[in-house]
Amino acid sequence: MPTCQNCQSFVTERYVKVFEPEGVAQPRACPHCEDMVRRGKTVRAKKN
Repeated sequence: MPTCQNCQSFVTERYVKVFEPEGVAQPRACPHCEDMVRRGKTVRAKKN
């Protein structure tokens, strides 16, 4: 079961397949991450 590297929340394998590069099994951020933002292929800390 994949989990988010940032918040440790469960994510589906489909989420990983869609949002992470090939070969990455654990996402760097997910929709549950309140402090991170996805922008294109990168993940960054949310600006306040």
